[in-house]
Amino acid sequence: MKAEEIKRTWGIQSASFWMTLLVAAGIIFIGARFIVAPSAGADGFGIPISSTWDLPFGRIKGIRDIFSGLVLFPFLFLKMRRAAAFILTTAIIVPATDFSIVLSTNGVKDLQHLLIHGLTALYMIVTCILLFRENSNN
Repeated sequence: MKAEEIKRTWGIQSASFWMTLLVAAGIIFIGARFIVAPSAGADGFGIPISSTWDLPFGRIKGIRDIFSGLVLFPFLFLKMRRAAAFILTTAIIVPATDFSIVLSTNGVKDLQHLLIHGLTALYMIVTCILLFRENSNN
């Protein structure tokens, strides 16, 4: 008798699913914070808003962050692991560039915000490695 291949479906039982969901939910939260309280969002980013004329830019960033998080949800809930992996991999450019912006604006003395952006990029890299390596037929 032939041994049957067990088809494993990627989803809620997978650490990479939850890690990806955390990235998506986190960036949606950050985006909402920029829309509701742009000054607080900018402070958390590492480059404070210097005048009321800057407030709309915080809201602009906020809606783009919300979109960046929402774009992952269909792939998560349709269990499209490889598609989520490709989207998340391309999104690594965001925290990497944020790191560069904070570094060029504030210098190395702003270790707190450099770590936030740098560790976010590293977390996303690890998540992408797991997504691509996961043994799945999806």
